[in-house]
Amino acid sequence: MGTSWSARIVDPPPGSEAAIEAVLNRVIAQMSNWEADSAISRFNAAPVGQWMALPADMMTVLRAGLDMARLSGGAFDPAIGRLVAQWGFGPDGLTGLSAAPNHPSPWTAIEVADDRARRMADVTLDFSGIAKGFAVDAVAAALREMGAGHFLIEIGGELRGQGVKPDLQPWWVDVEAPPGLSLPVLRIALCGLSVATSGDYRRFREEGGKRLSHSLDPAVGGPVANDVASVTVCHDSAMMADAWATAITILGHERGMALAARHGIAACLIRRVGAGGQEYMTPVMAAMLG
Repeated sequence: MGTSWSARIVDPPPGSEAAIEAVLNRVIAQMSNWEADSAISRFNAAPVGQWMALPADMMTVLRAGLDMARLSGGAFDPAIGRLVAQWGFGPDGLTGLSAAPNHPSPWTAIEVADDRARRMADVTLDFSGIAKGFAVDAVAAALREMGAGHFLIEIGGELRGQGVKPDLQPWWVDVEAPPGLSLPVLRIALCGLSVATSGDYRRFREEGGKRLSHSLDPAVGGPVANDVASVTVCHDSAMMADAWATAITILGHERGMALAARHGIAACLIRRVGAGGQEYMTPVMAAMLG
């Protein structure tokens, strides 16, 4: 998945590391666009209109991604793979650049029925805005099944805390402010809670003096061009925190935070204003930190 993972476990059950590796290998085998024989790569290569049975985990992520697309008016889109490749953020990097026209609303070309799915147009799935969060949830579930009650899981900046540390303190995590913006550190206690951050400083490339964010806006067919520097979301589910952070980033500070507030989501958005930053919080996040 092109990232690292870490786990801090109090009194780890025997075999914890092997169990975590097994979960991550399963997620990669199903949902990595970097693996040519993964389930997602095979789905993307299947003929348009042909049904394919999907593994249970991948179907869970696809359904959640389509729900989020519906909720966000397509700002979050799990079928944005062609756009990702077009802008050089896919497995092929800049060599995969393409000028091929995009489907105006890729997620609407994905059809799901029971344990099967199919592409109704030449769109491709890309779970980079949701799979890391799912992996965090899956690792947490595996550890709980083994009897672990107190742990902190981190995969590529998405975290979940369960129980407490040995000193009975909660798992406190500091959310970094975007580089160059002098804002107070956001400190969150993760007790049965997940946190995900989407930021324009995480993955980007410079082109003609402009910073191109890897957060792509399906509505404009390219990198998001608003002034959102970062979005942090707390949620019971790391998968949903991941997806919400992406959706709010794409929608921008007004529409994104309004949608999050309407749905009772704990979100904090940092917007670049001049040389500084401005912070916005939904009522749920403000109450959580109050």
